[in-house]
Amino acid sequence: MADLNTQVLGLPLRNPVIVSSSGLTGSARGIRQCVEAGAAAVVIKSLFEEQIDLEVNGHEDKSELSSHPEAAEYIQQMGKHLGPSNYLSLIETAKRENGVPIIASVNCITSEWWANYAKQIEKAGADALELNIAIMPHEPGERSTDIEARYVEIVRQVRAEVKIPLAVKIGPYITALPSLVEKLCRAGAQALVLFNRFYQLDIDIDNLTAAPGYQFSTPNEIYLPLRWITLLTGRTDCELIGSTGVHSGREAVKLLLAGAQAVQVCTTLYANGLDRIASICNEIAGWMDVHGFQRLEDFRGLVGKAAQKDRTAFERLQYIKALTGVD
Repeated sequence: MADLNTQVLGLPLRNPVIVSSSGLTGSARGIRQCVEAGAAAVVIKSLFEEQIDLEVNGHEDKSELSSHPEAAEYIQQMGKHLGPSNYLSLIETAKRENGVPIIASVNCITSEWWANYAKQIEKAGADALELNIAIMPHEPGERSTDIEARYVEIVRQVRAEVKIPLAVKIGPYITALPSLVEKLCRAGAQALVLFNRFYQLDIDIDNLTAAPGYQFSTPNEIYLPLRWITLLTGRTDCELIGSTGVHSGREAVKLLLAGAQAVQVCTTLYANGLDRIASICNEIAGWMDVHGFQRLEDFRGLVGKAAQKDRTAFERLQYIKALTGVD
């Protein structure tokens, strides 16, 4: 019988499947349903900087959205639905009602509120905090080093204020990802979640306006986190958590072989229902039985470790194979 128990952020998990921050985890009922369906841990739906700012400053919104009436109205409604005070209450309720780790999530673009609110999240009882950092460069004068420094400073400030474990969820659009990962780990992160999915932009050609693009992932998106987790395994003290493109146990196994400590799931639960969590776990266990593995540690990082000796040659070889079709 395969043993799926593992640890993430120092927290014991009954399996490697974590439900990521989403509408599924934005209420006590939703969190409870995820846990009952088999989730080993839950990341509560992210609290946004604009919600914190709205509650602290009333109707004075100092964010970049303040100049957009539609955006300001939406933020006010969002704040009423799940503002900072309600968010802390949700953490307390989730901890009381469920026997799995509850991970809070904050999505900010400036450092003003991170540290202060992180302390309140810790006091509310969250087992860990995921810093969901999504900084998009807009100005030609912005330098990559300056943007990366903002990532590191956010982690450093939060780490100075709280003792609970920190995970950092980032996007893939970093020129030298290993360098940033090392800096984030030194600043106090215990885990990296790879990767965040940035807002997808589309254009409505009938109304000649910008429109939201497709927001859900596909199984084909597994290749980006798979590549980087494979290449980062053994080169960082931070745990690596795979996210984006995990739709079945097959993708989960790939990420575990690459070196992931756990995986986050979301889209597949919207598409297939919460029963998908148990299916993913059963698929992992079935694969382990076929290959003679009893514990996750027996095969975690098996492929990632094989690439450790010369990652450049490993990556180059895969590239050549893909383009020439020669095995």
